[in-house]
Parts: sequence; C-alpha cells; structure tokens
Amino acid sequence: MKEEIKVCLIGAGRAGMIHGHNFAGKVPNGRIVAVCDPVGETAKKAAKELGISFHYKDYQKVMENSEIDAVIIACPTKYHKEIAVAAAKAGKHIFCEKPMAMNENECDEMIAAAKKYHVKLQIGFMRRFDESFQEAKEWIEAGEIGEVVSVRSHTRGPSKPKEWMYDISVSNGPLGEVCSHDIDTVRWFTGSEISSLYAVGGNYRNREIAEKYPDFYDNVIMSVEFENGMQGIVEGAQYVQYGYDARVEILGTEGIICLGDIHEKKIMTCTKHRDLKRPTMRSWTYLFRDAYVAEDTAFVRAIRENEPVQATGHDGKMAVRIVKLGNESLKEKKIIRLR
Repeated sequence: MKEEIKVCLIGAGRAGMIHGHNFAGKVPNGRIVAVCDPVGETAKKAAKELGISFHYKDYQKVMENSEIDAVIIACPTKYHKEIAVAAAKAGKHIFCEKPMAMNENECDEMIAAAKKYHVKLQIGFMRRFDESFQEAKEWIEAGEIGEVVSVRSHTRGPSKPKEWMYDISVSNGPLGEVCSHDIDTVRWFTGSEISSLYAVGGNYRNREIAEKYPDFYDNVIMSVEFENGMQGIVEGAQYVQYGYDARVEILGTEGIICLGDIHEKKIMTCTKHRDLKRPTMRSWTYLFRDAYVAEDTAFVRAIRENEPVQATGHDGKMAVRIVKLGNESLKEKKIIRLR
C-alpha cells in the first residue's frame, strides 16, 4: 500500500481549485504536488495559492512526471476524454469532474483505457458523498419510508450563463451543465436505470439571446420512469438570481425523505415592519464543501486499498446518455424509450 498519493490538478478554475485546496491539507494520505492549466499565468497563480512548485501549461508534461500518481480533471468537458486516456496510458489514476465526456463513445474510451491500464476512474458526483445523502440512502435500504415510489431532484443556479453555455452543441444545455448531478441522484436513490423519459424546457430569463441561440433553454423539467417501476423528476434552471437551490424529495409508500436547504444560515430576522429575512444559499461550493472533501478522500482510499470507486465510469456514462436523450426529447417534443 502506497503511503501517500500525489496528485496533479488539471484545470485551475473554480471547481478545480476546490479539489486543489482539499488536497493541499484536508485529504488524508493525499497531497497535491502539481497544477496544469493551458493559461500559463493561471497555472502559476494556482500553484502559488496552493503552495506547490510544479505548474504546467501542457498536460502531456504531467504524464511525464513519474512523481504524480493521479490526476484531477476539472477542465472543459471537451478535453476530458483525451486527458483521461493519456493519464491511463501513463499509469495515473483518474478523478474526472462531471460531465464525464461529450458523448457515450468518449465515455467508453475512458472506461476501456482505465481497465486496460489498471487505474482507478472516479467521476465527480460529490452529492453521493454528502452526509445527508448517505444517511438517506441508508434509510431507504432499511425500509424507513417503505418502498420508494418516486424521487424528485432539482438544481437551480443564480448566475447568468456564460456565452459558450448558450450553444447546446457545446454545453449540452442545463441538462448537462446543471442537472448531471440530479440525473445521478435519481439513479442512485432508485437503484435502477431509466427506461423512458420526457423533457420540456424554455428560455425564460435570457430572451435577449433567443435569436442567436434559438435552441437554448434556461429552464427544464424531465419526467422519467425506471426499469424497476419507480418514477422520477429532474428539474434544472439557470439564472434564477435568488440563490443556489439544490433539493431532493424521496417519496415512499410509508413516508418521505427531504434533502437540502434553501437557507445558508440559521439566522432569521424579523423587523418592526413585519419583514422576515433569512439568507438564501449563495453557492454550491458552500452547500457541498464537505462532500467535496469526502469524495476526494474516498478516491485516495480506493487507490491505496485497491477498492472499487463509489462513482464509476458507468455512472458517468449513464448521466451523459440521459442528457443527450433528454435534449432530444425536449427538441422533438416526444417520449424517449430506452428499452
């Protein structure tokens, strides 16, 4: 068993730096030793912030460093496959942020490479590692709410989409950028694969770009049915402005489990004018900060103890599949049957 797993962060954006800071001191037996970003100044700045000396612009240089045991891929989705395959060939374990890849074929290449070169491949579905989510999973398996009937999961983000997100062919739309976690959530809690789906959506908050990007939608609702007969709802929204809102409802035959909180803090203010104020959640980085540490820790443990990862390449591939079919359903206004 290797005492310490040394990692390189590839992609020093907001999500990547969460992992960077985790591996800078919060992950037992894991340590960040290098960072890579195609913008050299960004890589240099990130390395300084993380207190490390190695920084690269070209990810191929990362593969040549024998000191690096694993990579954290947190760059744009279109580069995930080529970097993951290169890492596998170099014998480096792979943690890949969601979405796993642009399409199922790329997912298959990543899975095959990891298997061929005997490295771990974990996908960044951090919600599975959230303490409340794990407790809910235990309650479901213990029969606390009877048999699961349906799972509803929604994610709503406050920020205005970046320009590239308006192009569905590049971003895969909110189903890909926002709802990948929700798709994984409903699969995880039902313990089943989706057998049919129907999605509806529209552009309600970014109408000024409707002429240039007619296919863009900033609100989507997708109804799904599972192979085991359970039902699900996935909802996503961008630019809601009121705060970050990620919640789950699991309905059973004998009860219900509710996860998530729209409120960031416990404080509530009531004034003489009868105004009621309570801060809403500002960011996913705050809501799931402990879950990010837990998933990074689980990744290192899987490597050191040669255990299966808890969010697999197959899980990543299924989310990519459902995003593609959901967009197809939305565009063609039809039910998609997977079986």
